[in-house]
Amino acid sequence: MALSEQAISFLEEHIPELASVAFTQAYWAALASGSSVLVSDHGNLIEVFPDGTHKFIKHLPPATPVTRGQKLERNS
Repeated sequence: MALSEQAISFLEEHIPELASVAFTQAYWAALASGSSVLVSDHGNLIEVFPDGTHKFIKHLPPATPVTRGQKLERNS
């Protein structure tokens, strides 16, 4: 079944919302299964455990500013 251009545009507009919900669900599912998760919090990498405790892992480098459509190359 082919989607109309209008239907595709509608779905594309909701990708950020759907992605946010999926990440939140995956976060809680991982904790519920007994696994820990890594999160970025105020420039720090933090490991969160199912019992609610947090462990500092490391400071993260500053974010790289980009503009929409910009292409970056990774140096090996």
